[in-house]
Amino acid sequence: MNRKAWSVVIGLLAVFTLLLLAGCSKKSETTNEKEESEAKPMSGPAGGATIDPSTVAKVSGSVKFAGTAPKPQKIDMSQDPACKGTNTSEAIVDDGGNLANVFVYVKGADNYAFETPKDAVEINQDGCRYHPHVLGVMTGQTVKIVNSDNTTHNIHPTPKDNREWNESQPPKANPIEKSFAREEIMLPVKCNQHPWMKMYINVMKSPFFAVTDKDGKYEIKGLPPGSYTLVAVQEKLGEQTQQITVAPKDSKTVDFTFKEGAGATGR
Repeated sequence: MNRKAWSVVIGLLAVFTLLLLAGCSKKSETTNEKEESEAKPMSGPAGGATIDPSTVAKVSGSVKFAGTAPKPQKIDMSQDPACKGTNTSEAIVDDGGNLANVFVYVKGADNYAFETPKDAVEINQDGCRYHPHVLGVMTGQTVKIVNSDNTTHNIHPTPKDNREWNESQPPKANPIEKSFAREEIMLPVKCNQHPWMKMYINVMKSPFFAVTDKDGKYEIKGLPPGSYTLVAVQEKLGEQTQQITVAPKDSKTVDFTFKEGAGATGR
């Protein structure tokens, strides 16, 4: 066999060898992927652990204020005749010491994953105030902002970890729809047209959160058994935490009490 023929044979052998190695590598990768997949536990919507609905627990309780409740401050709304609010600031407690608008949430559920809720949550501007004053949403969930006033508002969230935006909304205009991509606690929202208008949005990856009602009550359902940190945050009084452990089908009561002069973590 001459030199030219040998070159052709060697070339064909080289190509065959490369194809054989590539096939083995692909088979190895496929086998490894299959083994890795089979080694993982059952997963949730985005790859997290699955929650067994038959074992979930509930945490509920109340949030109180110890001390003399500060009196609501008067607000001068005269700059805009269309504003017909109560002309007083948001009271942080009622006469019974019940603390409303406290955001209560669970830390420690990071190994679970959750679908983004399809239903939007609503913020209404009515009487030149935000309703609600404190809101909880999940990452990616739609926030629908409505203007029920006969005046223009300028909605302006000022986050630390999410994208800042600032949009004008004329009276009775179509709702503005937004979402937040990252977790953030006590994200401030203001109106550039009416400086007294303020609220807070709390963005969570999990659904394990609640906002206390006018009676200071909260309830968090669907929590899988385990040990967690329960956090309560109030815009002026700061943050408190408690360690909790819930058993399957447990129903646990956890109360918080804030004191005057506690120091704030919100902005």
